[in-house]
Amino acid sequence: MKKFDPPVTVAVVGAGVVGKEMVRILEQRRFPMKELRVLARSSRAIEVAGKTYQVRETAPEAFDGVDIALFAGTEGEKGAAVTFGRQAVARGAVVIDNGSDFRMDPKVPLVIPEINAGDLDWHRGIIANPNCTTAVLLMAVAPIYREFGVKKIVVSTYQAVSGAGARAVEDLRGQTEEFLRNDSVRDPGCFPDPIAFNVLAHNWKIEADGYSNEELKVIRETRKILGDKSIQVVPTTVRVPVFNSHSESIYVETRKKAAPSRVRALLARSPGVTVVDEKSPRNGKVCPMPVYASGGDDVLVGRIRKDPSNPKAVLLWAVGDNLRKGAALNAVQIAERLVKGSRA
Repeated sequence: MKKFDPPVTVAVVGAGVVGKEMVRILEQRRFPMKELRVLARSSRAIEVAGKTYQVRETAPEAFDGVDIALFAGTEGEKGAAVTFGRQAVARGAVVIDNGSDFRMDPKVPLVIPEINAGDLDWHRGIIANPNCTTAVLLMAVAPIYREFGVKKIVVSTYQAVSGAGARAVEDLRGQTEEFLRNDSVRDPGCFPDPIAFNVLAHNWKIEADGYSNEELKVIRETRKILGDKSIQVVPTTVRVPVFNSHSESIYVETRKKAAPSRVRALLARSPGVTVVDEKSPRNGKVCPMPVYASGGDDVLVGRIRKDPSNPKAVLLWAVGDNLRKGAALNAVQIAERLVKGSRA
């Protein structure tokens, strides 16, 4: 593993919603940087948290001297990381990629630091960030998996439009205004059908077996991160008219009996998780909601209850900021682990 001598030079590749969030989080967490380079398809200026950053055009030489390169994955999942990732590694950088290109590569660790940070030990220059949906799911489920074992997960998602990028956010805003004026929406924008006052279970490509490619990501990534191919994962992914933060209804069939009280206590002490219910209200509320998860680092978990027909099953409701723990924050946490590991 590459050794770092902080402060380090960091590149953020991508100036969309995830790239900007990476910049914001690096500054918020006071990541030990001697230089921050923001790269994208074209040169321009962007503003993040009231500060202006000059964006440089992505090119191989832009990675000279870079220690850690965070690829946002928002300017084409099949674009920057594939085009420049290995070139960045060849020039001495460790790449942390938020896109999907390297996630299932057996030579690339797929990491959520609170769950499988040990996999960072065998990286070969590229580390993958999981899909935002998988990240929220496993922050809630991984502690249960370690304590009780997990046989099966059934999850239905309620995914915010920010997961589809900046244009999707503007489309929801514009469609909402249009619908309130005209009781209809003419142009669905980047969605297959209008998203305002609607839900879309077909917002992703449907594969031959009937599952969307988003659902297949959840299945494959869950098994890789937990290192268990035997887990049955049955997802249904849905896009909802919420600006930010994904919500998930999760049914977990465990291998050992998991009483809701024990699951609640377990999750309450799990890093990166906050339990929100009648015993631990948040802002006076007793249920996780996107408006309270947005802008926060933790995944909020509540509605913890048993399956009356199965003593080895528990139900949860989890909500997490898809731009932060689902993307940018997780990438920065990986970078923090790399730097901390070099100093240990």
